Amino acid sequence: MSKWPLSAAPEQHLVQVRLVPADADEGVESAAQPVGGRQGRVGPQGVDLVADPLPALGRDGGQQAVLAREVPVRRSPAHACPRAHAARVAEDPRALHALVNNAGVQVNASVEALPMDQWRRVFEVNLFGHIAVTQALLPALLRSKGRVINISSVGGKVAMATYGAYAGAKFALEAVSDSLRREVAPLGVQVVVVEPGGVRTEMAARGIATANDLAARMAPEHDERYGRLVQANNTFMASGTASGLTADAAARVIAKTVTTRRPRTRYTIGRDAALVTRLVRMLSDRTLDRVLAANLRRHYPKRAAA
Repeated sequence: MSKWPLSAAPEQHLVQVRLVPADADEGVESAAQPVGGRQGRVGPQGVDLVADPLPALGRDGGQQAVLAREVPVRRSPAHACPRAHAARVAEDPRALHALVNNAGVQVNASVEALPMDQWRRVFEVNLFGHIAVTQALLPALLRSKGRVINISSVGGKVAMATYGAYAGAKFALEAVSDSLRREVAPLGVQVVVVEPGGVRTEMAARGIATANDLAARMAPEHDERYGRLVQANNTFMASGTASGLTADAAARVIAKTVTTRRPRTRYTIGRDAALVTRLVRMLSDRTLDRVLAANLRRHYPKRAAA
């Protein structure tokens, strides 16, 4: 497969965007951790943009030795971080090879019960942060004829119950990516979307903890309507993560989008993601509703005996 000629010379670098909380020492392991290297982290309450220029990408037995490096950046005024990182990139003599937007938090609750501040938080982290950094770094990518890699999700193709906020932001990211690709392709910049399914990281555990916290604060009528659904989704999420790909395997797919000379517009990660994207194309909405409901049914907790 044709690769970009990434040599050990200090000529190219990429920027990976991550989010970290202002008060966290540890975050969630990211699926886009460095290939064969230390694990990356994304903060569970992340709202801050992180982007750091890399040393030149090298080769190690035909595999990319380094994918990304991140440095925590604490809270600062709106859009200050993207501008600051754009200035750092502009000062770097190396051409910007790629921007990997890999920020994300998972929040699961029903559309009715999820507070509006949580809706806004999910969209700020999972969508608006990506757009802000892309806007800031796009001039550098236009100069280098580089590429933007947006890490979406299988949730950007199908919205399961309690995934309204998360899937809503991911659907929007897919649409923004399509629009951006059509805008900048004539200018020499490529835009790629990556859609992971289950990946064995701590993101699901954090999402389950957040879902349980939100469920504990639901109004009684919301708990009556959605309590068992939330529990079923938590069990489903845990089982899907346990059987998913390793983070290293997922990172290799992301590395491919960065290094392949002519990448596809979309890549799925994992058999579950590939299957779901096919089902969405093949099945009617009602049929897909029944398939998803049947798949979730076995995860429901049993009702207490009267």
